[in-house]
Amino acid sequence: MNGKRLLEQSISTIEERQKTYGSPKENFEHIAKRWSLLLGTTITPAQVGLMMLDLKIARLQKNPGHYDSLVDVAGYAACLSEFK
Repeated sequence: MNGKRLLEQSISTIEERQKTYGSPKENFEHIAKRWSLLLGTTITPAQVGLMMLDLKIARLQKNPGHYDSLVDVAGYAACLSEFK
């Protein structure tokens, strides 16, 4: 699998998820509100993206070649660009 194909798959995954869950920005804002209530501290949408990235990186540490996790890392990094 080459890098270009992985990024294309990430784009496709983002588009599929957007149809189901709304825009990444909306979805991360919703998650941030829920996590903020759960944890009793303010979580930002950007922090949601960083934590999801960290989850995928932790999984990759166990299995560095896991394709779906690599796709997700690229996708979450792209979603973070929504929060400038």
